[in-house]
Amino acid sequence: MNRSKIITVVVIGLILVAVVAGFAFSLNHRSKVAAEADKQATAVQKVLMKDLERSYPPSPKEVVKYFAEITQCFYNEEYTDEELTQLAEKIQGIYDDELIANKSQEDYLNDLNSEIADMKKGKYTISSYALSSSTDVFYFTENGYSCARMYCTFNVKQGTNGTTASMEEFVLRKDEDGHWKIYGWELVQD
Repeated sequence: MNRSKIITVVVIGLILVAVVAGFAFSLNHRSKVAAEADKQATAVQKVLMKDLERSYPPSPKEVVKYFAEITQCFYNEEYTDEELTQLAEKIQGIYDDELIANKSQEDYLNDLNSEIADMKKGKYTISSYALSSSTDVFYFTENGYSCARMYCTFNVKQGTNGTTASMEEFVLRKDEDGHWKIYGWELVQD
C-alpha cells in the first residue's frame, strides 16, 4: 500500500474514533443532566408528574402508596395554590366515583384546605408510612364489585416530639376499567 492510502485510512479511522467518542460523551452528558433535573424536582413535582392515564397503579397496595405520597405532600411540603389544586385532582384520580360524589368540588377543596391548615398550625407532619404486605391485602366481592381491604400506618410527628402511629383501614373497589379505586378509609381504633 502506498503512503497516501495509509494516511487516508489513518485519518478516516481517527475521524470515526472522534465521532464515536463524541456520541458517547453526548449520551453520558444527557443522562447526567436528566439525573440532575430529577434530583431537583420536589416531592410535590414528582407526585404531580405521575400520569394516571398511562400508568395507573396496578394493585391496591400501589394505589394506597400513591395516596400516602400525596398525603405526605399535603402536610410536609411547600407548594403553590395551583399545585395544591393539582394534588387534590391527583388524589381524586384514585378515589372511587361514589366517594367523589359525596362532596362538591368546592366543599372538598375547602375541607382539604382547612384540614391542611390545622395540621400545619399544630406542626404535624407525616414522617413515614408503612403499607400492609401484599399477602395482608384481603380481597372480597361486594354487590358484584371486586373489593380489597388493607391497612396503612402513618407515623405522625408533632414538632420536635416523637412520632405517633395512626393506622388507617382502606377499602378499594375495582372500577369498570379494572383500576383499583379508594372507596373509603377510616382510623382503626385501638
